[in-house]
Amino acid sequence: MDVTQSLLYLDGVSVSFDGFRAINNLSLDLGRGEMRAIIGPNGAGKTTMMDIITGKTRPDNGDVLYDGGTDLTKLDEATIAELGIGRKFQKPTVFESQTVEDNIILALKGPRSAFASMFGWRNRVPQREINRVLDVIGLSTHRNRQAADLSHGQKQWLEIGMLLAQDPKLLLVDEPVAGMTDAETETTAQLLKAIAEDHAVIVVEHDMAFVRALGCKVTCLHEGSVLAEGSIDAVSNNERVIEVYLGR
Repeated sequence: MDVTQSLLYLDGVSVSFDGFRAINNLSLDLGRGEMRAIIGPNGAGKTTMMDIITGKTRPDNGDVLYDGGTDLTKLDEATIAELGIGRKFQKPTVFESQTVEDNIILALKGPRSAFASMFGWRNRVPQREINRVLDVIGLSTHRNRQAADLSHGQKQWLEIGMLLAQDPKLLLVDEPVAGMTDAETETTAQLLKAIAEDHAVIVVEHDMAFVRALGCKVTCLHEGSVLAEGSIDAVSNNERVIEVYLGR
């Protein structure tokens, strides 16, 4: 296959911890602007895969190529983030004592030097950029609220907005709807679908109704490798997926 057509390309990736093979000959191909849902039982390797993509964990072998051939296994976490890979963990980490708008401003991509900070670079950020992010995450009317006062779901959306403010090419989102109400879950699906119009998105999730609402290709991991891949219906009806993950 032509790696240059992929935004992210994993081939033959394996990693072991104390003799336990967490990722086992994993291959995955993500197109530019594609959204992909990753499902699978606990211990299937979902988090380890994200750790490898973001440079937190180095694989023992295999290729991890990004955006036309950049070898991510040779880079540290900060460099990978600067290349445009953003990650959202399951538990939201926002600046609780700051307003919603200030959280977005603090996350914006820009010069990080002491010189830039001293001269208030963020104070000159175009308001339309802040407005755009707030509109996408549906928090425009909450811009002056302290983040601590938001609901759990709103905090999740704010953190997704903080990732968006960095303008990544690829967003990795880990169990975004855990602990959400049904209404918040539905809103989150619409939010991620809107984001996927301009960015590639990988969503790790256990909520199958939510995965169905995303309407994207699904990859099921088991014991560190791909067990099944395809539409939600194809994967849900796969006998092995039912056996090891979904149950009857």
